Amino acid sequence: MRAIVNGTVHTVSERGTIEGSTVVLDDGEISAVGTDEEIAVPEDAEAFDAGGRHVTPGLVDAHSHAGMAEWGEPEDGDVNEVSDPVTPHVNALDGFHPRDDELKHAFQGGVTTVSARMGSANVIGGIICSMKTYGDVADRMLVREDGMKAAFGENPKRFHGEEKDRQPSTRPGVAATLRQALMDAEDYIAERDYRREEGEPFERDLGMENLARVLEDDLPLRVHAHRADDIATVFRIADEFGIDDFSIEHATEGHVLAEEFVERDVPAVVGPTISSASKYELRNITFETPGILHDAGVKVAIQTDAPVLPQEHLDVCVGLAVREGLPKDVALRTVTRNPAEILGIEDRVGTVEEGTDADLVVWDGPMFELDSDAKQVFVEGERVYDADRDDVDAREEYAW
Repeated sequence: MRAIVNGTVHTVSERGTIEGSTVVLDDGEISAVGTDEEIAVPEDAEAFDAGGRHVTPGLVDAHSHAGMAEWGEPEDGDVNEVSDPVTPHVNALDGFHPRDDELKHAFQGGVTTVSARMGSANVIGGIICSMKTYGDVADRMLVREDGMKAAFGENPKRFHGEEKDRQPSTRPGVAATLRQALMDAEDYIAERDYRREEGEPFERDLGMENLARVLEDDLPLRVHAHRADDIATVFRIADEFGIDDFSIEHATEGHVLAEEFVERDVPAVVGPTISSASKYELRNITFETPGILHDAGVKVAIQTDAPVLPQEHLDVCVGLAVREGLPKDVALRTVTRNPAEILGIEDRVGTVEEGTDADLVVWDGPMFELDSDAKQVFVEGERVYDADRDDVDAREEYAW
Protein backbone atom coordinates (compact mmCIF):
# COMPACT_ATOMS: atom_id res chain seq x y z
CA MET A 1 0.00 0.00 0.00
CA ARG A 2 1.20 3.50 -0.85
CA ALA A 3 -0.04 7.04 -0.34
CA ILE A 4 0.86 10.16 -2.31
CA VAL A 5 0.51 13.11 0.06
CA ASN A 6 0.82 16.89 -0.25
CA GLY A 7 -0.01 16.93 -3.96
CA THR A 8 -2.06 19.15 -6.23
CA VAL A 9 -4.26 16.43 -7.69
CA HIS A 10 -6.02 16.97 -11.01
CA THR A 11 -8.74 14.34 -10.78
CA VAL A 12 -10.20 15.08 -14.28
CA SER A 13 -13.54 14.26 -12.68
CA GLU A 14 -16.38 16.24 -11.17
CA ARG A 15 -14.13 16.86 -8.13
CA GLY A 16 -11.80 18.99 -10.21
CA THR A 17 -8.41 19.94 -8.76
CA ILE A 18 -7.67 19.26 -5.09
CA GLU A 19 -4.78 21.13 -3.49
CA GLY A 20 -3.02 19.69 -0.46
CA SER A 21 -4.33 16.25 -1.27
CA THR A 22 -3.75 12.59 -0.47
CA VAL A 23 -4.25 9.64 -2.80
CA VAL A 24 -4.16 6.15 -1.29
CA LEU A 25 -3.04 3.32 -3.60
CA ASP A 26 -4.10 -0.14 -2.48
CA ASP A 27 -3.85 -3.43 -4.37
CA GLY A 28 -3.37 -1.70 -7.72
CA GLU A 29 -6.33 0.66 -7.33
CA ILE A 30 -7.06 4.07 -5.87
CA SER A 31 -8.86 3.47 -2.60
CA ALA A 32 -9.20 7.09 -1.43
CA VAL A 33 -8.61 10.61 -2.71
CA GLY A 34 -9.22 13.90 -0.93
CA THR A 35 -7.55 16.66 1.03
CA ASP A 36 -4.80 15.79 3.49
CA GLU A 37 -7.26 16.73 6.26
CA GLU A 38 -9.95 14.39 4.88
CA ILE A 39 -7.78 11.34 4.24
CA ALA A 40 -5.78 9.62 6.96
CA VAL A 41 -2.73 7.80 5.62
CA PRO A 42 -2.97 4.13 6.67
CA GLU A 43 -0.28 3.12 9.14
CA ASP A 44 1.01 0.38 6.86
CA ALA A 45 1.21 2.63 3.80
CA GLU A 46 4.48 3.84 2.27
CA ALA A 47 4.01 7.60 2.05
CA PHE A 48 5.41 9.64 -0.81
CA ASP A 49 5.48 13.42 -0.39
CA ALA A 50 4.66 15.11 -3.69
CA GLY A 51 5.90 18.43 -2.34
CA GLY A 52 2.94 20.33 -3.75
CA ARG A 53 3.64 19.12 -7.30
CA HIS A 54 0.94 18.40 -9.87
CA VAL A 55 -0.48 14.88 -9.76
CA THR A 56 -2.49 13.63 -12.75
CA PRO A 57 -3.88 10.37 -14.03
CA GLY A 58 -1.44 8.45 -16.18
CA LEU A 59 -1.68 9.76 -19.72
CA VAL A 60 -3.61 7.75 -22.32
CA ASP A 61 -2.66 7.70 -26.02
CA ALA A 62 -5.67 6.58 -28.04
CA HIS A 63 -3.67 5.83 -31.19
CA SER A 64 -0.22 4.28 -30.93
CA HIS A 65 1.95 1.50 -32.34
CA ALA A 66 4.07 1.20 -29.20
CA GLY A 67 4.75 -2.46 -28.55
CA MET A 68 4.01 -3.24 -32.20
CA ALA A 69 6.45 -1.27 -34.37
CA GLU A 70 9.61 -2.09 -32.36
CA TRP A 71 11.55 1.08 -31.55
CA GLY A 72 14.98 0.93 -33.24
CA GLU A 73 14.18 -2.45 -34.82
CA PRO A 74 11.89 -1.67 -37.79
CA GLU A 75 12.70 -4.95 -39.53
CA ASP A 76 11.20 -6.80 -36.56
CA GLY A 77 7.97 -4.83 -36.46
CA ASP A 78 4.65 -6.67 -36.50
CA VAL A 79 2.60 -3.62 -37.34
CA ASN A 80 1.18 -4.54 -40.78
CA GLU A 81 -0.05 -7.92 -42.07
CA VAL A 82 0.12 -6.96 -45.75
CA SER A 83 -0.75 -10.34 -47.23
CA ASP A 84 -4.22 -8.99 -48.01
CA PRO A 85 -5.96 -5.59 -47.86
CA VAL A 86 -8.61 -7.08 -45.53
CA THR A 87 -7.25 -8.77 -42.39
CA PRO A 88 -9.91 -8.59 -39.65
CA HIS A 89 -8.73 -11.94 -38.32
CA VAL A 90 -5.48 -10.65 -36.80
CA ASN A 91 -5.20 -9.30 -33.26
CA ALA A 92 -2.65 -6.77 -31.97
CA LEU A 93 -2.28 -8.66 -28.70
CA ASP A 94 -0.56 -11.50 -30.57
CA GLY A 95 2.16 -9.14 -31.79
CA PHE A 96 2.54 -6.92 -28.74
CA HIS A 97 6.10 -6.93 -27.38
CA PRO A 98 6.34 -5.84 -23.71
CA ARG A 99 10.07 -5.17 -24.08
CA ASP A 100 9.71 -2.67 -26.91
CA ASP A 101 11.78 0.35 -25.83
CA GLU A 102 8.96 2.64 -26.95
CA LEU A 103 6.97 1.37 -23.98
CA LYS A 104 9.79 2.32 -21.61
CA HIS A 105 9.88 5.76 -23.20
CA ALA A 106 6.13 5.92 -22.70
CA PHE A 107 5.90 5.34 -18.96
CA GLN A 108 9.00 7.42 -18.27
CA GLY A 109 7.17 10.26 -20.02
CA GLY A 110 3.97 9.76 -18.06
CA VAL A 111 2.07 7.72 -20.68
CA THR A 112 0.74 4.66 -18.85
CA THR A 113 -1.87 3.36 -21.34
CA VAL A 114 -1.83 3.17 -25.13
CA SER A 115 -4.21 1.81 -27.72
CA ALA A 116 -1.76 -0.41 -29.60
CA ARG A 117 -2.72 -1.33 -33.11
CA MET A 118 -1.66 -2.48 -36.52
CA GLY A 119 -0.63 0.12 -39.06
CA SER A 120 -2.65 1.68 -41.86
CA ALA A 121 -1.47 -0.45 -44.79
CA ASN A 122 -4.74 -2.37 -44.96
CA VAL A 123 -8.31 -1.21 -45.46
CA ILE A 124 -9.18 -3.44 -42.50
CA GLY A 125 -6.20 -4.10 -40.25
CA GLY A 126 -7.48 -6.19 -37.34
CA ILE A 127 -8.39 -5.95 -33.67
CA ILE A 128 -6.59 -3.31 -31.61
CA CYS A 129 -6.02 -3.35 -27.87
CA SER A 130 -5.67 -0.90 -25.01
CA MET A 131 -2.49 -1.87 -23.15
CA LYS A 132 -0.59 -0.70 -20.09
CA THR A 133 2.92 0.46 -20.97
CA TYR A 134 4.61 -1.18 -17.99
CA GLY A 135 4.68 -4.94 -17.54
CA ASP A 136 6.33 -8.16 -18.58
CA VAL A 137 3.52 -10.25 -20.12
CA ALA A 138 1.16 -8.85 -22.74
CA ASP A 139 -1.89 -10.62 -21.35
CA ARG A 140 -1.40 -8.97 -17.96
CA MET A 141 -0.93 -5.56 -19.62
CA LEU A 142 -4.18 -5.85 -21.60
CA VAL A 143 -6.98 -3.51 -20.55
CA ARG A 144 -9.44 -4.50 -23.29
CA GLU A 145 -9.87 -5.04 -27.02
CA ASP A 146 -10.97 -1.56 -27.98
CA GLY A 147 -11.68 -1.62 -31.71
CA MET A 148 -11.22 -2.79 -35.27
CA LYS A 149 -8.61 -0.88 -37.29
CA ALA A 150 -9.56 0.48 -40.71
CA ALA A 151 -7.76 2.91 -43.01
CA PHE A 152 -8.63 5.28 -45.84
CA GLY A 153 -6.48 7.43 -48.10
CA GLU A 154 -2.97 7.11 -49.42
CA ASN A 155 -1.59 4.29 -47.28
CA PRO A 156 -3.78 1.38 -48.43
CA LYS A 157 -3.59 2.73 -52.00
CA ARG A 158 0.20 2.68 -51.88
CA PHE A 159 0.68 -0.64 -50.09
CA HIS A 160 -1.73 -2.59 -52.28
CA GLY A 161 -2.28 -0.63 -55.50
CA GLU A 162 1.28 0.54 -56.15
CA GLU A 163 3.32 -2.16 -54.41
CA LYS A 164 1.10 -5.24 -54.87
CA ASP A 165 -0.77 -4.25 -58.07
CA ARG A 166 -4.17 -5.14 -56.65
CA GLN A 167 -7.25 -3.41 -55.27
CA PRO A 168 -7.37 -0.87 -53.77
CA SER A 169 -5.40 1.49 -55.96
CA THR A 170 -7.82 4.42 -55.69
CA ARG A 171 -10.02 6.04 -53.04
CA PRO A 172 -13.17 4.50 -54.60
CA GLY A 173 -11.33 1.17 -54.43
CA VAL A 174 -10.67 1.65 -50.71
CA ALA A 175 -14.33 2.43 -50.06
CA ALA A 176 -15.51 -0.49 -52.19
CA THR A 177 -13.14 -2.86 -50.37
CA LEU A 178 -14.56 -1.83 -46.99
CA ARG A 179 -18.15 -2.05 -48.23
CA GLN A 180 -17.63 -5.53 -49.65
CA ALA A 181 -16.07 -6.77 -46.41
CA LEU A 182 -19.00 -5.41 -44.40
CA MET A 183 -21.53 -6.90 -46.83
CA ASP A 184 -19.77 -10.26 -46.53
CA ALA A 185 -20.03 -9.93 -42.76
CA GLU A 186 -23.76 -9.19 -42.99
CA ASP A 187 -24.27 -12.32 -45.10
CA TYR A 188 -22.14 -14.31 -42.66
CA ILE A 189 -24.24 -13.17 -39.69
CA ALA A 190 -27.49 -14.04 -41.49
CA GLU A 191 -26.31 -17.53 -42.41
CA ARG A 192 -24.75 -18.16 -39.00
CA ASP A 193 -27.89 -17.15 -37.15
CA TYR A 194 -30.14 -19.16 -39.46
CA ARG A 195 -28.08 -22.32 -39.14
CA ARG A 196 -27.94 -21.97 -35.37
CA GLU A 197 -31.71 -21.58 -35.19
CA GLU A 198 -32.12 -24.67 -37.35
CA GLY A 199 -29.57 -26.61 -35.35
CA GLU A 200 -27.40 -27.10 -38.43
CA PRO A 201 -23.58 -27.21 -38.43
CA PHE A 202 -21.81 -24.00 -39.39
CA GLU A 203 -18.20 -23.40 -40.40
CA ARG A 204 -16.94 -20.38 -38.53
CA ASP A 205 -14.58 -17.78 -39.99
CA LEU A 206 -12.37 -15.79 -37.61
CA GLY A 207 -12.31 -12.60 -39.68
CA MET A 208 -16.06 -12.63 -40.25
CA GLU A 209 -16.68 -13.26 -36.55
CA ASN A 210 -14.59 -10.17 -35.76
CA LEU A 211 -16.39 -8.02 -38.36
CA ALA A 212 -19.71 -9.30 -37.01
CA ARG A 213 -18.73 -7.73 -33.69
CA VAL A 214 -18.39 -4.37 -35.47
CA LEU A 215 -21.82 -4.65 -37.09
CA GLU A 216 -23.38 -5.80 -33.83
CA ASP A 217 -21.90 -2.83 -31.89
CA ASP A 218 -19.61 -5.05 -29.83
CA LEU A 219 -16.39 -3.66 -31.29
CA PRO A 220 -15.95 -0.01 -32.37
CA LEU A 221 -14.50 0.81 -35.78
CA ARG A 222 -11.33 2.97 -35.60
CA VAL A 223 -10.80 4.61 -38.98
CA HIS A 224 -7.54 6.24 -40.14
CA ALA A 225 -8.66 9.23 -42.23
CA HIS A 226 -6.85 12.51 -42.89
CA ARG A 227 -8.70 14.34 -45.67
CA ALA A 228 -12.17 15.78 -45.28
CA ASP A 229 -13.44 13.80 -48.27
CA ASP A 230 -12.17 10.55 -46.75
CA ILE A 231 -13.85 11.42 -43.44
CA ALA A 232 -17.10 12.12 -45.30
CA THR A 233 -16.84 8.71 -46.99
CA VAL A 234 -16.42 7.04 -43.60
CA PHE A 235 -19.58 8.81 -42.38
CA ARG A 236 -21.43 7.67 -45.52
CA ILE A 237 -20.43 4.02 -45.13
CA ALA A 238 -21.23 4.07 -41.40
CA ASP A 239 -24.74 5.26 -42.29
CA GLU A 240 -25.14 2.55 -44.93
CA PHE A 241 -24.28 -0.24 -42.49
CA GLY A 242 -25.79 1.22 -39.34
CA ILE A 243 -22.44 1.55 -37.56
CA ASP A 244 -22.85 3.99 -34.69
CA ASP A 245 -19.75 3.24 -32.62
CA PHE A 246 -16.67 4.52 -34.45
CA SER A 247 -13.96 7.14 -34.25
CA ILE A 248 -11.97 9.13 -36.79
CA GLU A 249 -8.24 8.75 -36.23
CA HIS A 250 -5.74 11.47 -37.30
CA ALA A 251 -8.59 13.76 -38.47
CA THR A 252 -6.11 16.15 -40.11
CA GLU A 253 -8.92 18.01 -41.86
CA GLY A 254 -11.48 17.17 -39.21
CA HIS A 255 -12.00 20.86 -38.48
CA VAL A 256 -13.58 21.21 -41.94
CA LEU A 257 -16.37 18.81 -40.91
CA ALA A 258 -16.73 19.82 -37.26
CA GLU A 259 -20.52 20.14 -37.49
CA GLU A 260 -20.83 16.64 -38.96
CA PHE A 261 -18.77 15.22 -36.09
CA VAL A 262 -21.09 16.89 -33.59
CA GLU A 263 -24.27 15.83 -35.40
CA ARG A 264 -23.16 12.19 -35.40
CA ASP A 265 -21.53 12.29 -31.94
CA VAL A 266 -18.28 10.93 -33.40
CA PRO A 267 -15.02 11.51 -31.49
CA ALA A 268 -11.78 12.63 -33.14
CA VAL A 269 -8.34 11.31 -32.22
CA VAL A 270 -6.09 14.05 -33.63
CA GLY A 271 -2.43 13.80 -34.63
CA PRO A 272 0.44 13.40 -34.99
CA THR A 273 0.73 17.06 -35.88
CA ILE A 274 4.48 17.66 -35.44
CA SER A 275 5.05 16.80 -39.06
CA SER A 276 5.65 18.27 -42.46
CA ALA A 277 3.08 17.81 -45.21
CA SER A 278 4.88 14.73 -46.52
CA LYS A 279 1.90 13.74 -48.65
CA TYR A 280 -1.03 15.63 -50.13
CA GLU A 281 -3.52 14.51 -47.51
CA LEU A 282 -1.44 16.28 -44.83
CA ARG A 283 -1.28 19.65 -46.58
CA ASN A 284 -3.70 21.25 -44.08
CA ILE A 285 -2.07 19.86 -40.95
CA THR A 286 -2.31 22.29 -38.03
CA PHE A 287 -2.32 22.31 -34.24
CA GLU A 288 -5.46 24.46 -34.44
CA THR A 289 -7.55 21.36 -35.23
CA PRO A 290 -8.03 20.10 -31.63
CA GLY A 291 -9.19 23.53 -30.43
CA ILE A 292 -11.57 24.04 -33.35
CA LEU A 293 -13.13 20.62 -32.88
CA HIS A 294 -13.41 21.08 -29.11
CA ASP A 295 -15.03 24.49 -29.49
CA ALA A 296 -17.57 22.94 -31.86
CA GLY A 297 -18.49 20.32 -29.25
CA VAL A 298 -16.50 17.31 -30.48
CA LYS A 299 -14.90 14.92 -28.00
CA VAL A 300 -11.18 15.23 -28.83
CA ALA A 301 -8.18 13.13 -27.92
CA ILE A 302 -4.59 13.92 -28.93
CA GLN A 303 -2.29 11.15 -30.15
CA THR A 304 1.34 10.62 -31.17
CA ASP A 305 0.96 7.68 -33.59
CA ALA A 306 4.18 6.44 -31.95
CA PRO A 307 6.78 5.75 -33.16
CA VAL A 308 5.88 8.27 -35.89
CA LEU A 309 6.29 10.74 -33.05
CA PRO A 310 8.08 9.39 -29.96
CA GLN A 311 5.59 8.26 -27.37
CA GLU A 312 7.05 10.36 -24.55
CA HIS A 313 6.20 13.56 -26.45
CA LEU A 314 2.42 13.22 -26.02
CA ASP A 315 2.51 16.05 -23.48
CA VAL A 316 4.41 18.24 -25.96
CA CYS A 317 1.62 17.75 -28.51
CA VAL A 318 -0.91 18.95 -25.94
CA GLY A 319 1.20 22.00 -25.18
CA LEU A 320 1.41 22.97 -28.84
CA ALA A 321 -2.36 22.51 -29.22
CA VAL A 322 -2.85 24.86 -26.26
CA ARG A 323 -0.61 27.40 -27.91
CA GLU A 324 -2.83 27.21 -31.02
CA GLY A 325 -6.16 27.63 -29.23
CA LEU A 326 -7.05 24.53 -27.21
CA PRO A 327 -8.34 25.82 -23.84
CA LYS A 328 -5.95 25.15 -20.97
CA ASP A 329 -8.75 23.84 -18.78
CA VAL A 330 -9.45 20.95 -21.18
CA ALA A 331 -5.86 20.20 -22.19
CA LEU A 332 -5.32 17.41 -19.66
CA ARG A 333 -8.66 15.85 -20.57
CA THR A 334 -7.52 15.26 -24.18
CA VAL A 335 -4.91 12.76 -22.99
CA THR A 336 -6.72 11.27 -19.98
CA ARG A 337 -10.49 11.11 -19.63
CA ASN A 338 -11.41 11.75 -23.28
CA PRO A 339 -9.26 8.98 -24.79
CA ALA A 340 -10.30 6.63 -21.98
CA GLU A 341 -13.97 7.26 -22.81
CA ILE A 342 -13.34 6.89 -26.54
CA LEU A 343 -11.61 3.55 -25.94
CA GLY A 344 -14.25 2.37 -23.48
CA ILE A 345 -11.80 2.01 -20.60
CA GLU A 346 -12.90 4.95 -18.44
CA ASP A 347 -13.77 2.57 -15.61
CA ARG A 348 -10.06 1.76 -15.35
CA VAL A 349 -8.03 4.81 -16.37
CA GLY A 350 -8.22 8.50 -17.24
CA THR A 351 -9.33 9.93 -13.88
CA VAL A 352 -8.18 9.96 -10.26
CA GLU A 353 -11.16 8.40 -8.52
CA GLU A 354 -11.83 5.63 -6.03
CA GLY A 355 -11.87 2.27 -7.78
CA THR A 356 -9.83 3.25 -10.83
CA ASP A 357 -6.37 1.86 -11.53
CA ALA A 358 -3.60 3.49 -9.50
CA ASP A 359 -1.89 4.95 -12.59
CA LEU A 360 -0.55 8.36 -11.55
CA VAL A 361 2.08 10.86 -12.63
CA VAL A 362 3.77 13.52 -10.51
CA TRP A 363 4.85 16.51 -12.62
CA ASP A 364 7.09 19.44 -11.73
CA GLY A 365 4.71 21.84 -13.50
CA PRO A 366 1.43 21.82 -15.44
CA MET A 367 1.49 18.76 -17.70
CA PHE A 368 1.01 20.70 -20.95
CA GLU A 369 3.75 23.28 -20.36
CA LEU A 370 6.79 22.42 -22.44
CA ASP A 371 9.28 22.76 -19.58
CA SER A 372 7.31 20.41 -17.30
CA ASP A 373 8.61 16.90 -16.74
CA ALA A 374 7.25 13.65 -15.33
CA LYS A 375 9.15 13.08 -12.09
CA GLN A 376 7.43 10.02 -10.62
CA VAL A 377 5.20 7.50 -12.37
CA PHE A 378 3.00 4.86 -10.75
CA VAL A 379 1.35 2.04 -12.69
CA GLU A 380 -1.26 0.02 -10.82
CA GLY A 381 0.22 1.29 -7.57
CA GLU A 382 3.82 0.37 -8.34
CA ARG A 383 6.36 3.19 -8.58
CA VAL A 384 7.87 2.35 -11.97
CA TYR A 385 9.88 5.54 -12.49
CA ASP A 386 11.42 8.16 -10.18
CA ALA A 387 13.55 10.88 -11.74
CA ASP A 388 14.33 12.44 -8.34
CA ARG A 389 16.36 9.55 -6.98
CA ASP A 390 19.90 10.81 -6.42
CA ASP A 391 21.48 7.48 -5.52
CA VAL A 392 21.20 6.05 -9.03
CA ASP A 393 20.88 7.27 -12.58
CA ALA A 394 17.08 7.13 -12.85
CA ARG A 395 16.94 6.23 -16.53
CA GLU A 396 19.47 3.44 -16.06
CA GLU A 397 17.60 2.15 -13.02
CA TYR A 398 14.38 1.88 -14.99
CA ALA A 399 15.90 0.59 -18.21
CA TRP A 400 14.98 -2.92 -19.29
